[in-house]
Amino acid sequence: MKNGGVGIKVMYMDEEHLFSVEQITAMLLTKLKETAENNLKKPVTDCVISILGTAFDPFLGGKNFDEKLVEYFCAEFKTKYKLDAKSKIRALLRLYQECEKLKKLMSSNSTDLPLNIECFMNDKDVSGKMNRAQFEELCADLLQKIEVPLHSLMEQTQLKVEDVSAVEIVGGTTRIPAVKEKIARFFGKDVSTTLNADEAVARGCALQCAILSPAFKVREFSITDAVPFPISLVWNHDSEDTEGVHEVFSRNHAAPFSKVLTFLRRGPFELEAFYSDPQGVPYPEAKIGRFIVQNVSAQKDGEKSRVKVKVRVNTHGIFTISTASMVEKIPAEENEGSSVEADMECPNQRPAENSDTEKNIQQDNSEAGTQPQVQTDGQQTSQSPPSPELTSEENKIPDADKANEKKVDQPPEAKKPKIKVVNVELPIEANLVWQLGKDLLNMYIETEGKMIMQDKLEKERNDAKNAVEEYVYEFRDKLCGPYEKFICEQDHQNFLRLLTETENWLYEEGEDQAKQAYVDKLEELMKIGTPVKVRFQEAEERPKMFEELGQGLQHYAKIAADFRNNDEKYNHIDESEMKKVEKSVNEVMEWMNNIMNAQAKKSLDQDPVVRAQEIKAKIKELNNTCEPVVTQPKPKIESPKLERTPNGPTIDKKEEDLEGKENFGAEPPHQNGECYPNEKSSINMDLD
Repeated sequence: MKNGGVGIKVMYMDEEHLFSVEQITAMLLTKLKETAENNLKKPVTDCVISILGTAFDPFLGGKNFDEKLVEYFCAEFKTKYKLDAKSKIRALLRLYQECEKLKKLMSSNSTDLPLNIECFMNDKDVSGKMNRAQFEELCADLLQKIEVPLHSLMEQTQLKVEDVSAVEIVGGTTRIPAVKEKIARFFGKDVSTTLNADEAVARGCALQCAILSPAFKVREFSITDAVPFPISLVWNHDSEDTEGVHEVFSRNHAAPFSKVLTFLRRGPFELEAFYSDPQGVPYPEAKIGRFIVQNVSAQKDGEKSRVKVKVRVNTHGIFTISTASMVEKIPAEENEGSSVEADMECPNQRPAENSDTEKNIQQDNSEAGTQPQVQTDGQQTSQSPPSPELTSEENKIPDADKANEKKVDQPPEAKKPKIKVVNVELPIEANLVWQLGKDLLNMYIETEGKMIMQDKLEKERNDAKNAVEEYVYEFRDKLCGPYEKFICEQDHQNFLRLLTETENWLYEEGEDQAKQAYVDKLEELMKIGTPVKVRFQEAEERPKMFEELGQGLQHYAKIAADFRNNDEKYNHIDESEMKKVEKSVNEVMEWMNNIMNAQAKKSLDQDPVVRAQEIKAKIKELNNTCEPVVTQPKPKIESPKLERTPNGPTIDKKEEDLEGKENFGAEPPHQNGECYPNEKSSINMDLD
């Protein structure tokens, strides 16, 4: 491409287009997002695993073994069949596919295996063969590269081969017996294949997606990623030509991670980030970008200002300088007193500055004597102490208690001026290497948006075309079946001929038409087909509706007859109300008889006199008129209250009053047959 990057040529809309890798990746992610949305329709045991080290060869993989086979068979076909497979992209892709299949077959078979491709080029069939021994000899140089990252891994982890208890391999290419043998020979033990070699990585990605998505509830996992490539910063010293270099994130450093670095400067300065190990980065450019910290100025007394720069590696492993602030000291107000949070520093208390001060990048601590607090995914987690080259600020500033100690023999010092410390945010100008400019990025977004709209239009066009084709097949079958009686003979023949012509048009002239052409063609067919379909549906539904209406008429007519016969169930209904029921029943019955007689005179290939919906509306009208009348509840009749008569003989009222007077003042008789020994009974009883 014009910018020196890699481009991909594709055929789109019958034209050749050149897309950058960033565009293709963005399109892939957009498609994955769309697929996830369509499926979601919106949107374990505990273990701790530590990755001690990582090593890889970015130029060694399964495709390299495929290429060895492709090169071999291209040379063989050129000699044997005089065919240059590399001259035709389609033929070369077919050869890649067949070679990949052959590679998989050789992993389980050591005998000669054939490779056959029909109509490979110029309508010629080609064939070849290979066995596992030939394949291993062909890929000997690739097999030698397998041990290189293994040695590098053992050096990183500082482990011995004897310390490794088990070796698990994943990936489709690890099924090649020679690859297994190389790994097993290096570690001196058999390799384990308990994981799904093809799906292990995909399942891990799916789990990570489920953790990030709010639509899924999974067991909580705490995942700390690592920086695979060490990252360093380089800067120029103030008024010096020398450069300072420091590795801010070492290999396998925890990520996401933030660090605050402190610089002493009198003006704006520039930081350049790059990967410390250019050979280990699978990319031709090791530089990350340049970051210019602006609006830096010296203190009012001419001293250098402390500038705090926050560098961060996010969860995706992307390095950036997120913020920068300048520590500015200003005199505090007299009335603020001790309420102002200030660094009580005076010029005579600052240690002497030397050239080494600028070379020390200071990692900011939250409090003196504590470990640095690092922002990690929104949570502050305590990390290990900084490396020796990162000198803590607090170590360079004298202890406040020691500075304020007064010797007994010294006279009292004058009152020191109070100083207020203010952090001033500074703008950062970032110039990242290979970063897409705003104009180019907007152009890419606009191009992809147009392509998405084109895809939608193409889908709608195909749907319209498929609708016409589906309508032709469906109606042609039904015209010779259930719809045959509902269309006259002449219309039947004409419609069949039109359907056949439409089918031929679809595969000839109408193969690639605009959406509106298919819509118009479908409307033309539906003008003839819809009345036939309606007649069939009405013939199916109309008898059911007439039957339901007849049952309702019989029901209400019987109730009216019972009312005339003085049935107790309906004698509470007013006669005028019942006359409304009788009138409605008679009118609906007369309407139904007339409609049924008129419909009987119509043939099936003619439009019906009445639709099923009209009969349904008539049923609703009948029910709304009659149902409230016939379902009136009977009025409630209150029964007279009956006086309760006590059981046993009645006592005359006068005798009762007299007896009450005689017993006035006497104790009431004991209840429940209870007796008390200290009480005398007022009732004299003769005992035999």
